Amino acid sequence: MATLTAERGPVAPTTYRRFLSRHVSWIPVFAAIAILLIMIAGSMAYFPNFQLPRILSSILLDNAYLLVLAVGMTFVILTGGIDLSVGAVMAFTGILCASLLSQGVPVAVAVPAMILIGATIGLLIGVLVQFFDVQPFIASLIGMFLARGLAFVVSLQSIKVDNEGLLWLQSTRFSFAGWYITPTGIIALLTVALAAFVLRFTRFGRTVYAVGGNEQSARLMGLPVVRTKLSVYVISGVCAGLAGIVLTAYSGAGYPLNGVGTELDTIAAVVIGGTLLTGGSGFVLGSMIGVFVYGLIRTIISFSGAEQSWTRITVGALLLVFVVVQRIIVSRSALSK
Repeated sequence: MATLTAERGPVAPTTYRRFLSRHVSWIPVFAAIAILLIMIAGSMAYFPNFQLPRILSSILLDNAYLLVLAVGMTFVILTGGIDLSVGAVMAFTGILCASLLSQGVPVAVAVPAMILIGATIGLLIGVLVQFFDVQPFIASLIGMFLARGLAFVVSLQSIKVDNEGLLWLQSTRFSFAGWYITPTGIIALLTVALAAFVLRFTRFGRTVYAVGGNEQSARLMGLPVVRTKLSVYVISGVCAGLAGIVLTAYSGAGYPLNGVGTELDTIAAVVIGGTLLTGGSGFVLGSMIGVFVYGLIRTIISFSGAEQSWTRITVGALLLVFVVVQRIIVSRSALSK
């Protein structure tokens, strides 16, 4: 009996290590979830007026556009790329949509047109990256300047939206048991669900992970690397165009300076959600957690009466922690090989 116990003793640690080695990509996601839960528990204990259903509903309401952007950015970062154009594309499609609606263009025409424009700019960035060997940072920077300049061409001033069809997306609220959600929030959650399904259950999703993990190996395996890298930038552009519509509905106006710095907030949310900047590892659901962490930080700072500059400081500190965690994960993965 003693011999059996001695022989079976190491089984648990070995099983534990095997589980970690197989699910190491989930560690940053679990860390983000833990941070979110700790922040919620601390807020509920410290702030008497902190009502969880109302606060989380408000975070989704205020950050629906950011969540849509984070979905597209997740696809790009999973392949090892980056897209700095999303904030400017969001501003351009938003103000162009407001301008078209003010001229009497039906919302059923304006909305698909904005998504198509976003996809076109994303395709342009993808072509620069794939066929002209331009670094993603530079290619998306070109896209950012292009979209921002086009936004100023449309108008230098804010354009108010009076179209009831678009404003309905934000003005309508569905309430239940203390929670509420608007159509913009539903759009954001449906975008997350669709992206999660694509990455988890489709061949395209598996190819995205393969390209980000090792592009050369993916080529040798005969995977459609070129098509995949073009597609992720198109997806990011589509999400940016959709985010422009969501933001315009949320604010009730289009403005050429909307989205300045939003690309950095989007990248921060995706990284906090556990997606590796080197590519090949990450989850859309993690990016959604990252958006909620970002939104909750802003809410807590607002509740405490501190300046919003502390939001940047806090997010920067979290980014530092998660980047260090990512480097540790990458190093351990390299050693295990």
